[in-house]
Amino acid sequence: MTVYHFVGIKGAGMSALAQILYDKGFTVQGSDVEKYFFTQKALEEKEIEILPFNAENIHEGLTIIAGNAFPDTHEEIAKAFELDLPVIRYHKFLGQLIEDYTSIAVTGSHGKTSTTGLLSHVLESIRPTSYLIGDGTGKGNKDAEYFALEACEYQRHFLAYKPTYAIMTNIDWDHPDYFKSVDDVFSAFESLGKQVKKAIIALGDDVQLRRLEDVLSIPVIYYGFGEENEYRATNVVKKTTGTTFDAYHEGEMLGTFEIPSYGDHNVMNALSVIALCNQEDLDMEEVKEELKTFKGVKRRFSITEKAHQTLVDDYAHHPSEIRATINAARQKYPDKKVVAVFQPHTFTRTQAFLQGFADSLNLADEVYLCDIFGSAREKTGNLTIFDLARKTKGNHVIQEQHTEELLQYDDAVILFMGAGDVQKFQAAYEKILDNREDYPEVNEKAAF
Repeated sequence: MTVYHFVGIKGAGMSALAQILYDKGFTVQGSDVEKYFFTQKALEEKEIEILPFNAENIHEGLTIIAGNAFPDTHEEIAKAFELDLPVIRYHKFLGQLIEDYTSIAVTGSHGKTSTTGLLSHVLESIRPTSYLIGDGTGKGNKDAEYFALEACEYQRHFLAYKPTYAIMTNIDWDHPDYFKSVDDVFSAFESLGKQVKKAIIALGDDVQLRRLEDVLSIPVIYYGFGEENEYRATNVVKKTTGTTFDAYHEGEMLGTFEIPSYGDHNVMNALSVIALCNQEDLDMEEVKEELKTFKGVKRRFSITEKAHQTLVDDYAHHPSEIRATINAARQKYPDKKVVAVFQPHTFTRTQAFLQGFADSLNLADEVYLCDIFGSAREKTGNLTIFDLARKTKGNHVIQEQHTEELLQYDDAVILFMGAGDVQKFQAAYEKILDNREDYPEVNEKAAF
């Protein structure tokens, strides 16, 4: 029996895959940087060993699963090649793993993680299901019939998959360090579409996804709000407790569905899951019941109530996602001021979408910015956070050590958004809330 060693085990996909293999009875370990990441909590609960990066970790008897963020020159990967050990990239391993199941690859420029989480929650309550979600959550069911997985388009990694179905939530220009245009993104999705075995379930209100029906030979089943879609959501009722809507398939009503989430994007996520389940002839009453009980995924509108403020942690890192998150906050908290605290992720994305970020952030009542989070590939850029600050309300930039300015927004919703480590700003602010008496001048201002 080989031992699976994950190089970069704290990565969201890597952590989830490690959990799946562990659940299936394999011996799993991994290595990573020593900095704490929220993805390691589940690994620690399963007592999966996490080692600091070191070439000495690599020895005979291991199969190496290499995270995509690490080049072949990484000390552990290089040592594995030296010892002639099997080395396989994360996405290629996953592509092989899903072959024995009815697999559903969930992809799109936005909404992948939330939709995969919702689909996994519904499916596993009805049929045995394994799943991999991009928030670091994974489960391996030894009797699984279905395998739901998040499929990332970055660097066309999802072309390692040949799924039974694909759910495509949208096509937008993102990852500007790799994709040159929205047409470049479309070409990647078209290539994936040609590898899908049974059908694609795609958002028909998305102009780019509509192009697929002209270039693919397999069925493209469209869902959306528009009348031209095979699956439609109508009679949407938005409440502070969630959203209800009627779902139709080719004019036939499937039922009235209720979701405990907010915003049109979550209605569409739910409709895509309904469509998939209907295509698989699963019981709509069971689907209806499971949609009601979904508690969400990590870092997607995760709410903490603290000291007369509502703190929300969200992964939004693209102008479209920021807009959706602010709109969701307006639905759930219609009478509260909304304060956006945003940490841009990568210099190239910030440069490419500078005005878009400003326009979406300015939908909030107040805007605060954290310094740009770089990446392993990109440490610096041609702009700074102040270039974005000059375009946003108040021209506010805050530091992790000084978040006390947020105290003045009593009874407000504070949205901490970003794909980097914006959580550390929220953690620092929560400590201030716990010791609020140390800031009398701000408390006095907040009282007015």
